[in-house]
Amino acid sequence: MVQGYSKLQIRLHWAVVVLVALQLIFHEGMSNAYAAGMKVGNLTFSTPVILHFIFGTTITALMLWRLMMRQERGVPPAPEGEPKQFQLAGKLAHVAFYVVLLLLPVTGAVAWGGANQGAANVHEILKFILLALIAAHIGAALIHQFVWKTDLLDRMRTPDPDA
Repeated sequence: MVQGYSKLQIRLHWAVVVLVALQLIFHEGMSNAYAAGMKVGNLTFSTPVILHFIFGTTITALMLWRLMMRQERGVPPAPEGEPKQFQLAGKLAHVAFYVVLLLLPVTGAVAWGGANQGAANVHEILKFILLALIAAHIGAALIHQFVWKTDLLDRMRTPDPDA
């Protein structure tokens, strides 16, 4: 049984964190470009659009890589001391992260490539779902660290020595 995450799994996790943060921070440029393009009927590629596309594509590739790593290597079990209902919530939250982070680029591509406002609306809704998941993820990590004292944060800082 896997006792911790590998160095690669940890690096992929933090790379996705940084790229998602950049997407959220610089989202306004993409949003403005989309709104302006839809208004005039011509979506054009600007620096914010290109960067949003590159970061989104990179996140997709890294998430697929993470899924392959998860399938190949597995993940450590829930820490001792975590209540069963929270173990289930954690598993569901991780599934939701993968689903949302893989659907975001699809809806974004459909919105931009097809000038599809419905897909753009779904993309925005998914962004808010992602923000809620991030908040829950951070909150859960803090509860683990400071309430249940499971040292969960160490799993995303220190690789499994056997990996």
